[in-house]
Amino acid sequence: MMPTTDPRPPASTQGPAAGRRRPAASPGGRWRRGGLAALLGAAAVAAAMAAEPAGWQALAEPPSQERHVGKLIFVELATPDLPAAEQFYAALFGWAFRDLRSGGVLYAEASLEGRPVAGLVHRKLAAGERRQPAWLGFIAVKDADAARKAAVQQGARVLSEPRSVRGHGREAVFADPQGAVFGVLASSSGDPPDVLAAPGEWIWSSLLTRDLEAGTAFYQALFDYEVFDLSEGDGGQHVLFASDEFARASANAMPSTWPQGRSHWLNYVRVIDADKAVARAVALGGRVLIEPRVDRHGGKVAVVADPQGAPVGLLEWPEAPGPKGAP
Repeated sequence: MMPTTDPRPPASTQGPAAGRRRPAASPGGRWRRGGLAALLGAAAVAAAMAAEPAGWQALAEPPSQERHVGKLIFVELATPDLPAAEQFYAALFGWAFRDLRSGGVLYAEASLEGRPVAGLVHRKLAAGERRQPAWLGFIAVKDADAARKAAVQQGARVLSEPRSVRGHGREAVFADPQGAVFGVLASSSGDPPDVLAAPGEWIWSSLLTRDLEAGTAFYQALFDYEVFDLSEGDGGQHVLFASDEFARASANAMPSTWPQGRSHWLNYVRVIDADKAVARAVALGGRVLIEPRVDRHGGKVAVVADPQGAPVGLLEWPEAPGPKGAP
């Protein structure tokens, strides 16, 4: 179980969010109403997917027919040092690990109080290879093969073809038209219910893209999101994705000050105290990429890198929803 949203209804759109804005219209069609480096390249993602073992713990216990298309339901990390990554995340988030093997490849399933939250795979870098480790988010779909067809029709590249993983379901990995990498998963046990994430669980996902309009249109077409324009008067472009009247993720335009920046997704873990979590990450060998700051919606956010360089977001979110949209 990996809840990402807040079940309380502050308005029609729920989630770590409150308040609903009038949706914007894009020239390409009406939106329905209601310095980080890129994620892993194609070869690394495909290698990580191929290494996945059978025997995963079911995402939903007990199994159900519950489906929440567009919701982040699992996250995976390909890392060159699996034992070090386990040590870091266990100390930072309280995760426990179960080590698995598949064809000689080391894999670990992370859990929090018995609930699966993440998968980690050991991927050794070749001599001279420079590739930053990264977390890969999997978004819920009803049919991974149908999602592949729809994604390709919308201009995505297939990085890993749909495949069945015992205990998890059927999954695939794509790069959107701007290059941001993401996965889809049709869970064999149903999707985790919509409840507020506990500290140590994934609570939010944010897309940083070089073309916000095109990126928004792509994900809306693929996941049938409702899209809400939350852009502010300071010129920053910010939209929120929602489904089933729950906030799921946000998308932001790449700042003009990042001319070489690549489109990417960043996933956030809920923490009790962002400042303390950042200090803890540094003490464990991590680095601060973005210092803690109060978000426009009332939470406090920060971004750190683990000792191997994988970025991860931290979100201190109050029990009571904030006054506006989501982070």
